[in-house]
Amino acid sequence: MARLTAPEIQAMKQRGEKIAMVTAYDYSMARLMDRGGADMVLVGDSLGMVVQGESDTLRVTLEEMAYHGRCVARGLERAHLTIDMPFMTYQVSPAEALRNAGRLIQEGRAQAVKLEGGARTAPAIRACVEAGIPVVGHVGLTPQSVHAMGGFKLQGKDEAAAARILEDALAVEEAGAFCIVLEMIPASLAAELSQKLTVPTIGIGAGPDCDGQVLVCNDLLGLDERFKPKFVKRFAELAAVVEGAARDYVAEVKSGAFPSPANVVGGGRVQLYGTGA
Repeated sequence: MARLTAPEIQAMKQRGEKIAMVTAYDYSMARLMDRGGADMVLVGDSLGMVVQGESDTLRVTLEEMAYHGRCVARGLERAHLTIDMPFMTYQVSPAEALRNAGRLIQEGRAQAVKLEGGARTAPAIRACVEAGIPVVGHVGLTPQSVHAMGGFKLQGKDEAAAARILEDALAVEEAGAFCIVLEMIPASLAAELSQKLTVPTIGIGAGPDCDGQVLVCNDLLGLDERFKPKFVKRFAELAAVVEGAARDYVAEVKSGAFPSPANVVGGGRVQLYGTGA
């Protein structure tokens, strides 16, 4: 089965077909998300929080993104693979952005890279696109700017802020991004952007009128019962299931019930070398 390409993702908007994007960070999860029908799989720098347990995404390295990208790529048959460019891998200069994006294509097996930011990031996006690297943009709440934004907060709440986000999105589109993530902005603003932009919009906390949606795999699976933002829908509650399975395993090991005869490989007596008659 052929993997979806950037032009095919763009064509989905023209057909009015919603785009389903989800994150994954390892082979097993990627394989399941791909089999579940995801159109795009994102190796997000959210792995800093979800996988590494950090409070933000700022310490994730390019090497870590490439490693997780390789793992995810092996699990995909159809879904398009995008990898986040982590903090300070594209902000210094367009030339450095291009060099690092190329590494994620070569070493991480990405089909596209994602860069946060609007007009300020447009030169880096343009450099990548002109070199033949597909780019996903990201405006609104940009987690790598969490300190400047004062936390993970809704963006574009007033007219001036909304106008800046619109300008950013148009700049990203003009620079050549083939789709744009809209994060944590009012639904009305996301709807306006989705109408004005010719490229698909992928929303997270941006309402129902985007051309697609993205969620972190751990969130939609309910793997952390403590994390309950309003924009997340849990399609399963696996935290209790996994914890319960672990408790059952530990109890059976402690009691000697596991392994049972059914779990023993080669039940017959094994003759050790140099022993016996």
